[in-house]
Amino acid sequence: MSRPLIAVTDSVFPSLDPAMTALKRVDPVILVAKSTSADDILAVARDADAVLVTYAKLPGELLRQLKRCKVIGRFGLGVDNIDIKTAAELGIVVTYVPDYCLQEVSDHAMALILALARKVPFSNTLVQAGRWDMAAVVPIRRLEGQVLGLVGFGNIPRRVAPRAMAFGLKVIAHDPYVPAAMARELRVELVSFDRLLETSDYVSVHAPLTRQTRDLFNADVFRKMKKGAFLVNTARGPLVNEAALLDALDSGQLGGAALDVVATEPLAKDSSLLGRANVILTPHTAFYSVEALEELQTKCASDVARVLSGEKPVYPVSP
Repeated sequence: MSRPLIAVTDSVFPSLDPAMTALKRVDPVILVAKSTSADDILAVARDADAVLVTYAKLPGELLRQLKRCKVIGRFGLGVDNIDIKTAAELGIVVTYVPDYCLQEVSDHAMALILALARKVPFSNTLVQAGRWDMAAVVPIRRLEGQVLGLVGFGNIPRRVAPRAMAFGLKVIAHDPYVPAAMARELRVELVSFDRLLETSDYVSVHAPLTRQTRDLFNADVFRKMKKGAFLVNTARGPLVNEAALLDALDSGQLGGAALDVVATEPLAKDSSLLGRANVILTPHTAFYSVEALEELQTKCASDVARVLSGEKPVYPVSP
């Protein structure tokens, strides 16, 4: 019996050792694409039995050229870079890892909220430049008693909620797919999107990126937000219309923003988001820890091995 061929479209990992360990039982041949261009991906994936993908785009026209592919494993918890409908039509199983980096992203979201609230990056910049000037950072409001609105109430925001409550924040959420009883168990009130915008001092975005949620935070939404409120996004960059965000910051409608993700990554060196005292930017690192990456690779590769062995995957994506 020939060894299965697995194509790796792209990787952001220091090494793929955890994935290789999980795949050992199927004894695969591994081919890595030179780049994320369609031609380079097809050069290694056209005859592959499985594909491992991180950020590379896998549209329908590319998937239709895969001759033997049984399974695509996504190193991540979103699948917006894969044409799921076409994969299903072709009989290709798509898997992902929806329960990795939950601690890391919830920690990062809370860290960004605290950094905005206490103006930590701005204060550090002043002191590093030789200015020991408390007057430059006022006013700062007490965090206790303020309202945090969570847009989406899935696995990650459910972990943000108790972290925020530990600092005295009142937590509300909007998610049309979550039962109110589940939120109440976590002492979180589910509210309408408009009410969340009107009452939240901090809005933390945790929605998936779909056709319906792209540009969810646009000019109309920013106008509905409480004046001086802060926006935190650790989900997907295109959920926020950046031109509208800049306008809201310039007008003072928003007090500030903290973004781990932007619409186009990496962020352009001439982006108008740069150089602003009230904007905190991190380079899409909310997901990262040594432990999270090992967990991600192991779970993703294990599911690919299961499918290649004729077993059911633990984390299949429904089209």
